[in-house]
Amino acid sequence: MFDVIIAGCGPTGAMLAAELRLHDVRVLVLEKETDPKSFVRIVGLHIRSLELMAMRGLLDRILQYGRQRPAGGFFAAIPKPAPKGLDSAYAYLLGIPQPVIERLLEEHAIELGAQVRRGCAVTGFEQDDEGVTVELADGQQLRSRYLVGCDGGRSTVRKLLGVGFPGEPSRTETLMGEMEVGVPQEEIAAKVTEIRETRQPFWLRPFGEGVYSVVVPAAGVGDRAEPPTLEDFKQQLRTIAGTDFGVHSPRWMSRFGDATRLAERYRVGRVLLAGDAAHIHPPIGGQGLNLGVQDAFNLGWKLAAQIRGWAPETLLDTYQAERHPVAEDVLDNTRAQTELLSTEPGPRAVRRLLTELMDFDEVNRHLIEKITAIGIRYDFGEGPDLLGRRLRDIDVKQGRLYDLLRRGRGLLLDRTELLTVGGWSDRVDYLADPTAVLDVPSVLLRPDGHVAWIGDDQQDLDDHLSRWFGKPPS
Repeated sequence: MFDVIIAGCGPTGAMLAAELRLHDVRVLVLEKETDPKSFVRIVGLHIRSLELMAMRGLLDRILQYGRQRPAGGFFAAIPKPAPKGLDSAYAYLLGIPQPVIERLLEEHAIELGAQVRRGCAVTGFEQDDEGVTVELADGQQLRSRYLVGCDGGRSTVRKLLGVGFPGEPSRTETLMGEMEVGVPQEEIAAKVTEIRETRQPFWLRPFGEGVYSVVVPAAGVGDRAEPPTLEDFKQQLRTIAGTDFGVHSPRWMSRFGDATRLAERYRVGRVLLAGDAAHIHPPIGGQGLNLGVQDAFNLGWKLAAQIRGWAPETLLDTYQAERHPVAEDVLDNTRAQTELLSTEPGPRAVRRLLTELMDFDEVNRHLIEKITAIGIRYDFGEGPDLLGRRLRDIDVKQGRLYDLLRRGRGLLLDRTELLTVGGWSDRVDYLADPTAVLDVPSVLLRPDGHVAWIGDDQQDLDDHLSRWFGKPPS
């Protein structure tokens, strides 16, 4: 019997498995695909995801495979630079091939002791008061205490669970792929510049060795399960640009729409949802992968606490309470960005106005912090503005703050040198550092780096330790 079975070994599933293994939870990840993805689609890790990777000691491993670019121009592809002084030590975007980040996260989970089985599709499950019985396509049955669906926008787990997935279907679709071209780069650049003045999205970007990333509007809404053909690309390129640029030899081709949906519930009993199984939205702004990885960080330590037996009664419920509103906000901002890509006169007028407004630092900063998720503040009750926010990676006397969070435990950073974690030392670390660059006496950090308490009173601290980390061992 496993403690947790995870359906889906994409970035969300792999990250969740690793987070659970930090607490010795017995984890099995089931992936229906036999082989990892082979096509080289580039995805972007935003600031908050880079911070989370740094917290777990993964960032140095990942950086060597990615390409850094400035943290600007994200919102509706409006070309504005990032504001100065973003509150992070990792204020950039990291472009990285999707198969690479998936491989690195899967390897990380396996190194920590997670089991991964490929070619295993979940086809059914039944839950009771003690656990979940999971049925596979080959008829095999497995037993676990919890099941988490990280199996994508068409999640089998979500459908079998009967959770509603309200929202809007795709109204438009876009073709995306990587392929070689048959005309000079200068000719392509001139044509793309001309078309981009009146149409979004459309681009051909060099990807090295004569290969281009090609994005072009589709002729209509089709079946996403059916990949587009090279002829589909040629036809749409000729329609919009008057030439197909001699595209040939595609590496991969896909289509994406602007469907926007959010699961009504993230948990039913012992079954939970995360990543695209819980929310889908257009890829504009590059938030999807990041949103799922951040779901995993929020859920991992809470589910582990439940399994290890020390979770406060309502801790697992805070997963939906915190992450559902975050997803709602992402869906709304991608809806807004999609409207701003329209070629209609009204949306284009709004786009021009917003482009002007983004010259104000406050507007630009707000939108960047929204897209990169460093502006998130969970509702932990009344308190200073820092309460409920993530704490940036600051210098401490032992090095860097995030290095102290690698084990996935809580942390009390005490500038007063008068406090203690007492009986919670099996799940919360302690650092006395009066030199830490903070404008508050002390902070209690959750394993995901969010500030759970601020102050200098021991009794108040003990109350918050109980709130987040349960009763101390007797």
